[in-house]
Amino acid sequence: MKRTSSVIRRAVLAAAAVALAAGCTAQAADGGNGSAGPTAAPTTSAPEPSGPATDAPTDAPTEAPTEDTGSPSPTAPTETPSDDATGSTGPEALMGDGDESEQVRELQARLRQLDHFDRAPTGFYGTMTAGSVTAFQKKQGLPGTGSVDTATWERLLGASRKPTADELKPSTTNELDTPDARCLTGRVLCISKESRTLAWMIDGKVVSSMDVRFGSENTPTREGTFTVERKVRQDWSRLYHTPMPLSMYFSRGQAVHYSSDFAARGYNGGSHGCVNVRDRAKLTTLFDQVKVGDKVVVHW
Repeated sequence: MKRTSSVIRRAVLAAAAVALAAGCTAQAADGGNGSAGPTAAPTTSAPEPSGPATDAPTDAPTEAPTEDTGSPSPTAPTETPSDDATGSTGPEALMGDGDESEQVRELQARLRQLDHFDRAPTGFYGTMTAGSVTAFQKKQGLPGTGSVDTATWERLLGASRKPTADELKPSTTNELDTPDARCLTGRVLCISKESRTLAWMIDGKVVSSMDVRFGSENTPTREGTFTVERKVRQDWSRLYHTPMPLSMYFSRGQAVHYSSDFAARGYNGGSHGCVNVRDRAKLTTLFDQVKVGDKVVVHW
């Protein structure tokens, strides 16, 4: 009987020892410091059990997993997030390629004062404006990004004066840019989105030119090489219910045609994808000269 009581006593003590070890480990995992807190077991040690029953289970955790503690290791270094970690890509651009605003118009007028922009301001930020900005940035010792950030804008404000009303006025006729290489042979309607011009060219020579405007962001004018598919002197848009006189179709319903809205409002409006011309007299002459099958190039 005494032997049975002794065995039972040893088993109870062994179970208590295992429970105590597991309890400390769990507390360390919850609190992160291994302290048992106000509900800790008494500090007096229990008699050490003997025999095989005293061995703790081999799968019992011996230290709290660091990922469960909710706090960093005391020896872990603290790092400031890098630009890559935060998603930052440098100074924020105030103006860049594709923008169109009165601020862009002022930018161009100020660059023109400094001989970095060689034409009347258009208010549109294209590759010509980007090249002018790059030239200004390099002269000022700034990174030549071609986009206007705060540093570039402040440097430009300091180097130029406020443009007058006359300096901000757009040109009554847009200046042609360098013709696309595809426009240098044959009979071509060479249409530039950069300078907003249409140049009627034959064997590389400009016969006539006129201002144009294009589709909006939602209905853009297609770019590429096309041919004049058909001509209609007096046409009407069945989709938008607007007149389209002197239409020369080149791409699935998109055409070069006269626009009274363009003549009245200028670049405050836009087309539904067609190339609008505001000078009816010039377009009438062009309409009579162009033949079905002539090349059409729409480019930047």
